[in-house]
Amino acid sequence: MPSALASDLLAALDRLAGGAHTGFRPVHARGGMYAGTFAPAAGAADLTRAPHASRPATPVTVRFSPAGRVAATADNDPRESSPQGMAVRFHLGEHAHTDIVAHSHNGFPVRTGEEFLAFLTAAADSVKPDAPTPPPIAAFLETHPAARRFVEAPKPIPSSYARQAFFAVTAFKFTNAAGAGRFGRFRLVPGAGTEYLTAEQAAARPTDFLAAELSERLATGPVRFRVVVQLAADGDPVDDATVVWPKDRPQAEFGTLTITERIDELAPDNRKVIFDPDPRVDGIGPAGDSLTQVRSDIYLMSGRRRRAAV
Repeated sequence: MPSALASDLLAALDRLAGGAHTGFRPVHARGGMYAGTFAPAAGAADLTRAPHASRPATPVTVRFSPAGRVAATADNDPRESSPQGMAVRFHLGEHAHTDIVAHSHNGFPVRTGEEFLAFLTAAADSVKPDAPTPPPIAAFLETHPAARRFVEAPKPIPSSYARQAFFAVTAFKFTNAAGAGRFGRFRLVPGAGTEYLTAEQAAARPTDFLAAELSERLATGPVRFRVVVQLAADGDPVDDATVVWPKDRPQAEFGTLTITERIDELAPDNRKVIFDPDPRVDGIGPAGDSLTQVRSDIYLMSGRRRRAAV
């Protein structure tokens, strides 16, 4: 049963969006869905006993999206488009799946659900017509340096979804068949490399250019992402999504994601998909970060609301 905190967070997200938008997610409202396959790397089963780490291939559904809270958000909006989102569903069997939920910024603005609620409330209170000066969000960022770093960090718009890197912000515990465990974070690395637009280049693009560009790209061949796991070292916090681990931490190759075609995101079965930040599969589980559960609760609540509108 989703928590009261998750309910308050969903209400705060609705406030920021100017109210609940029937049939849409409260963030990353507009997105495109794609089909493909996942093939594990040779050493993936050494990291986890999760079934997709040892099967030759697993079908996947992928959703790319700009960050905006309303479906009208433009792909080239410098304030609302980034960070872009990428969610991957691994279809393990009938009514069996596991997901990766990632976005294009390495890290999260707050450590707990309570801090997230305070962050969203301050942001919503700051856009009210009678908002005080300085706005509440300024006071929040002054006392929460991680949130300030997140807000002020550059978030350039990519030339393509296929040329954007994505990060799952919370850590998981990966356990193999022998019972050995390691903590790590998923990353999705574009096979074509990263490429970003200048502000002038982005402004010249159509408002829906990312989805259109990806369709054109897929018409000439598949799009690939390496799925890697950045492994924590002793002492690295695994329960704090605001902390970015050092770049020299090893990255274990988990496999290759091959995207082959766009599918109809408005089809009833696709509209019902509720991605889950909690993997919920044997061999990959939470690492103790309280955000994992509260984010999962928000996704479930908003997903049920969308399903009711279908």
